[in-house]
Amino acid sequence: MKKNKRFIIRRMVFFLIVLINLTSCSNKEEKSADGRVVIEFFNQKKEMVDTLEEIVKDFEKENPDIKVNMTSVPDAGTVLKTRMLAGDSPDIVNIYPQNMDFKEWAKAGYFKDLSEASYLSNIVNDYEKKYAIDGKIYNVPLSANFYCIYYNKTKFDELGLKVPETWKEFKKLVEDIKAKGEVPFAVAGSEGWTLNGYHQLSLINITGSDEGANDYLRYSEVNSINENDDTLVKDSEYLDLLADKGNAQRNWEGASYNDSVVAYATEKSLMLAGGSWVLAAISQQNPEFEVATFAFPGVNKGEEVTVGAGDLALSISENTKHPEEADRFLEYMTSKEAMQKYYDVDGSPVAVKGVKENEDSPLAPLYKLAFTDRHYVWLGQEWNSEEDFFQATTNYLLTQDRAQLAKELNAFFNPMKASNKKE
Repeated sequence: MKKNKRFIIRRMVFFLIVLINLTSCSNKEEKSADGRVVIEFFNQKKEMVDTLEEIVKDFEKENPDIKVNMTSVPDAGTVLKTRMLAGDSPDIVNIYPQNMDFKEWAKAGYFKDLSEASYLSNIVNDYEKKYAIDGKIYNVPLSANFYCIYYNKTKFDELGLKVPETWKEFKKLVEDIKAKGEVPFAVAGSEGWTLNGYHQLSLINITGSDEGANDYLRYSEVNSINENDDTLVKDSEYLDLLADKGNAQRNWEGASYNDSVVAYATEKSLMLAGGSWVLAAISQQNPEFEVATFAFPGVNKGEEVTVGAGDLALSISENTKHPEEADRFLEYMTSKEAMQKYYDVDGSPVAVKGVKENEDSPLAPLYKLAFTDRHYVWLGQEWNSEEDFFQATTNYLLTQDRAQLAKELNAFFNPMKASNKKE
């Protein structure tokens, strides 16, 4: 009996703690002290908090009847999931539309259908349609990330090296760099997620599209990935460009993400494969050379590609008590005034018409691909996890064992194939 009482007390304490945590993470009021309608904006872009707060203030000046409470918390993804499942959805949510959580919640009716919103006309190339669920729009992507190759332009110019326009030229560039006594790549061998974009772009190049890559990986028959099939043979050649002896900095096998950035920024290597988000980390190292980028080269000239997804991307809760005010905020966020202020700090491509991009940005060569049919969405949008794919990529670079790569990819994708229905 005493044990049961102790158990009940422990359970009550547990649920009380959960309730307190949820309350502390929620930022909801119905009316402010001065009578304004209050809406909550849940933000996951912690590095952009200051800029977003400025944008919120600009919105409030133009909409004096509305007060926006912005919520920015540590481990925002976990907090959001907890709140959504507890029925405590923020009015406006910054959520990544390629993620499985978003898709499941949209299908379950957690988000407002925005398909008829007039402000969608402000979005470049109908980019929001890439994330449509059953033909309906539940999310407005305002900016996006992408994956590219960073290079030391100063050193390239000094050594007479040229940016490659084809895969064949990329391979030759690596050999030319080594021939001149330099190291081609900075690689984070201990953090497989940093190589995710490179590996995905390899498979997209080989199969011709993101759909082709997932047809090979995700929607093929169980155990169909074979060490001797043409796709995996070619894929290993792409990965070998990073893994072959002398192609990466010393001790790359145990290097962290930060180690790879430092190796590139301190000129221990001339190139680094990474996402648009890496630029900020590189800049913090104050490199003494001109940083530049190029897109992942295609098989033929003019076929270069990138991969990425919506970054600052907003949805409105279906259960918001203030749908009109939430809609007005989202409309404001699709304005060039709001997103120009955002771009000027973040630097990632913006999907809102009228925003002027900096032609001198190191990321400028990738802007022309952003929001086009050569800006593919992360393949993981159709997977139920990614970690084992990251690990398989890292393991191959360490061993260059194609048979083991095939085995690990089959082990990762086989369980997903139990239901091989495409979305």
